[in-house]
Parts: sequence; structure tokens; C-alpha cells
Amino acid sequence: MISVYLVDDHELVRTGIRRLLEDERGIKVVGEAPDGETAVQWSRQNEADVILMDMNMPGMGGLEATRKILRYQPEAKIIVLTVQTEDPFPTKVMQAGASGYLTKGSTSPEVLRAIQQVSRGQRYLSPEIAQQMALSQFSHSDENPFSSLSERELQIMLMITNGEKVNDISEKLNLSPKTVNSYRYRLFAKLDIGGDVELTRLAIRYKMLDASSF
Repeated sequence: MISVYLVDDHELVRTGIRRLLEDERGIKVVGEAPDGETAVQWSRQNEADVILMDMNMPGMGGLEATRKILRYQPEAKIIVLTVQTEDPFPTKVMQAGASGYLTKGSTSPEVLRAIQQVSRGQRYLSPEIAQQMALSQFSHSDENPFSSLSERELQIMLMITNGEKVNDISEKLNLSPKTVNSYRYRLFAKLDIGGDVELTRLAIRYKMLDASSF
């Protein structure tokens, strides 16, 4: 029996995935969380064969939650399930230690296949993601300016574009406000922008964010 833990801030998404998995023999959903903080706390005392993790959530996003869970459970198998398909997200997530990357456009059979494959200790990438990552090796790194951001800068970028303030980010990432601001201005410099509004526009332009949510 493969145990699965669900992490997504949308209850409807969690409900849909739970129903899909509960209809499959050999898979059991052992819990769910609406945010990264809850998932990290749960992982300190519990384990699942596979964790399905949303990428972009209010508060601690999937990237930071993945890093922290793997700190407590180095053998944890995490599949990121997200609408974000553009690099550098897939690359950063896999570098952080995730075992798989699925888009929310994945079919039900593909989600089940990914869970089964990852539970056996293998890695899984959606075909479109695998192709994109392969092609990105032959493209110029400056095509997407977000590729220049570090993992931490990328996480803070997501939180800023979610409307979170410096003090909120500081508390959720266990960083001082001064450190958060340092990351903030550093990523502004790398992206050659002057503020949060420009950051959001640039993120939408390069498909780092879903424009329909604004």
C-alpha cells in the first residue's frame, strides 16, 4: 500500500486528487495540508511514501517546504504538482531534492504512474517538462531572467508576488526582515527592476505566474 500526503492551498484540488487516489487500489491518502507550514510540521512526526506538493501557496511555498521536509526526512519522496511549467521552476525544484515534477494539466493515469514510480525510488518528470529541461541546456541562459535567481531568491519572489509583506516573509522563512530585504533588493538588481509591481509584471510576462489569478 502506497501512502500519500497531499499539500495544496485549494481545498477543491485536494478533494479531487483524494478522490482520484482513493479509487485506485494500492494507494491510501494519509493526510492533507493547506500550506507548506502545516506540511513541514506534519513531516516532523509522520511519514508518507509520497508527498504531492503544490508549488505556489500563500506563506511557505512548495519549494521551501520541500527543502525543509527533506532536512527532517532525507529519504522523503516529494512530487511537485503545479501549474508552473516554465524554467527555472522545474530545475530548481529537482535541485532542491524533489523526486518528481507534474503539471496540473497531467492526466489521471500520469499522476498515478508518477506516484507508483516515485514510490519505488525512481524519479518522474512530465514529458513536456523533461523535454523543456533538455532543450533549455541548449538555449541561452539570459532568455529567462529568472534563471539567474538563486533558490532562496526564487522563493522570496513567489511570496512577494503573492502579496506577502517583508515581515510575513521573515516570519515564515525564519529570516530577519533585514535579510529578506537584502534578498529582495538583490533579485531586483538581477532582474533590472525597481519594485514589486515591476516584479509581478515581469513574472507574468515570463509565465512565472498565472496571469488569470490577477
